[in-house]
Amino acid sequence: MPEVDVVCSFPQAGGEPDGLSSRDSPFATEEQPRAMSLAGVRCLVTGAGGFLGQRIVRLLLEEEEPLAEVRLLDKAFSNEALGRFGKFQGKTEVKILEGDIRDVTFLHRACQGVSLVIHTASIIDTLGLIEKQLLWEVNVTGTKLLLEVCVRCSVQHFIYTSTLEVAGPNCKGDPIFNGDEETAYESVSKSPYAQSKRLAEDSVLKADGQVLKDGGTLITCALRSMYIFGEGCPFLQGHLDKCLLNKNVYLRFSRKEALVNPVYVGNIAWAHVQAAKALRVPQKAKQIRGKFYYISDDTPHMSYADLNYELTKDLGFGIEPQLPMPLTMLYYFSLLLEIVSFLLRPFVRYIPSTNRHLVTLLNTPFTFSYRKAQKDFGYMPRYTWEEARQCTGQWMASIVPQRRVYLKSKAA
Repeated sequence: MPEVDVVCSFPQAGGEPDGLSSRDSPFATEEQPRAMSLAGVRCLVTGAGGFLGQRIVRLLLEEEEPLAEVRLLDKAFSNEALGRFGKFQGKTEVKILEGDIRDVTFLHRACQGVSLVIHTASIIDTLGLIEKQLLWEVNVTGTKLLLEVCVRCSVQHFIYTSTLEVAGPNCKGDPIFNGDEETAYESVSKSPYAQSKRLAEDSVLKADGQVLKDGGTLITCALRSMYIFGEGCPFLQGHLDKCLLNKNVYLRFSRKEALVNPVYVGNIAWAHVQAAKALRVPQKAKQIRGKFYYISDDTPHMSYADLNYELTKDLGFGIEPQLPMPLTMLYYFSLLLEIVSFLLRPFVRYIPSTNRHLVTLLNTPFTFSYRKAQKDFGYMPRYTWEEARQCTGQWMASIVPQRRVYLKSKAA
């Protein structure tokens, strides 16, 4: 699609920050009260029209000490997203950039004069719906191109949104309970999505220390997010649709014992903001640079299926008591579907509704602590589990009527 370069002059709004400001942080000191701040920064957020990107932009625009400019880059923006950005616009200039992350000329223009890049843009695909070449071009090549442009444009700080899937779980389904960045784990994922994110993360961390065109140094880090839930989550909406079609009962696709610790979208977004602030403090930047961090919050450990139920049980929804078949049988059933898909490939593109990687991912206990992020750059969840559950539940309740209408019209 043709790229669009528009400066938006949104009306001023008085969006009050709700949560910790940099001055509230126990990691700020009296000697440098304004150091943990993004005041005057020009920041580029890629994937700004997406689920996480929108929330990061909102927090940046809510900052008490305003940034000079926030540039929002994505392939396209919905009218709803643009409306949300307008609500939280204050003294910070907002620039909308629509274009392709694989377009070097476009990236060069987007990065001119920027000192911070928060790179969230990527294709998320656990089922194999996207052609592997496109997945690679966006997730891997796009990240490398962006890093190269950052060096040429003398961008000082680069934060990459990575994923838990970079770590695992492995094909054997070996569990991790309350792991951290030092936890040893043997994992060679065959999932194209996980592979693409690992290669992109490697590129980001290896780029740390590169000499910029103006003689400075590029400082990078990566945040490995748990599964992200919250208002606007497309995965939650998908599960809700299946629940409505199943007479208000959620499908049981993960066993109850497969404990994971999802993270609320507001908290993973806040982690990006906190990391960005810390990178501006030389002593903290030394600790953070070239490293990855697991980002979770205080969401209770539960299975992916039980999270869906927990968020909407107050609406009277139920959940199936057990998997549709024993786990081993489910795994080999998925293998059978993969074989059928492979045999049909010369004639038709058949994408199974599940695969072995997904069965393993959804049924392996896999939890991680945010201790290191707390220690190194002061990350603390901005929202409690109760706040996250309430906000997400209210959003899901609000979309139930329209989803019912949509599903009914689709079936007609």
